[in-house]
Amino acid sequence: MAALAAPAVHAQAYPAKPITMVIPFPPGGPTDMVARLLAQKLSEQMGQPVVVDNKPGANGNIGGVFVSKAPADGYTLLYNTSSITLSPALYKSMQYDVQRDLAPVALTAVVPLALVVNPAVPANNVKDFVAYAKANPDKLSYGSAGNGNVTHLAAYQFVKAQGIEATHVPYRGSAPADVDLAAGQIQFMTDTINSVMSFVKDKRMKLLAVTTGKRMSLFPEVPTLAETVMPGFEAGAWQGVMVPAGTPAPVVQRLNAEINKALQSADVREKLAVQGAEPLGSTPEEYGAYVRKELARWASVVKATGITLD
Repeated sequence: MAALAAPAVHAQAYPAKPITMVIPFPPGGPTDMVARLLAQKLSEQMGQPVVVDNKPGANGNIGGVFVSKAPADGYTLLYNTSSITLSPALYKSMQYDVQRDLAPVALTAVVPLALVVNPAVPANNVKDFVAYAKANPDKLSYGSAGNGNVTHLAAYQFVKAQGIEATHVPYRGSAPADVDLAAGQIQFMTDTINSVMSFVKDKRMKLLAVTTGKRMSLFPEVPTLAETVMPGFEAGAWQGVMVPAGTPAPVVQRLNAEINKALQSADVREKLAVQGAEPLGSTPEEYGAYVRKELARWASVVKATGITLD
């Protein structure tokens, strides 16, 4: 009887001390901003501090390794991004296995990617842009936040699917790429919406489409690539929470419930909207299935590009 009661007691007692949320990217970026907002809300709901710990490097792998080796007690969380499904294909050797060493808790949010072009490009919608690009083979360049980044791979998929001949120009992050796009040094890219929002509002870029499954509430008049030229296509800088494998199921369920509750709160949704982020939410099982699907999808894309990062 004591053994049977132990999981319930553990769940009721959790959390009994501060929780650490590891963010495998630098402070101040789009992932960090969303994670800190969620951490603050979870602290309020759960009655214990949720302390943010930035561990950037190696496309998110440093933070992933750290959490994979942490005690499986629910007190160390990984606030991961889509990078966890890109890295296994991009790196020849990994120090941890996403599916073996981590357990999914919840899908949290997505920062949509946007197909943006320089204002000088004579196209105001996706179909006209594709026609223009095909009529000017090898005359266009597209930027990205770096080789193997989701901003690169999403654009690569778009270019290949449409039969466009264009040159990829990788940058060290979105900021310099955005500046060059606005200046006309490159002609188009798929970048996170929060990175290009100010350029779009100032008419230094034209926003042709977003890469989410449905239209963004922030730009309801802007179509998705799926409804224009790429049926079924969806890509974004999605985010979620994972814990070390072996974390007790009652603890995972408690975290899942609290995260979903936070994502439904009016203040969190309002703040996410300002950032251009869309709240998601899921069960642990749904998130696990999503991760598996993304691992397969990006493995195929990366293989086609021939990109490696080590």
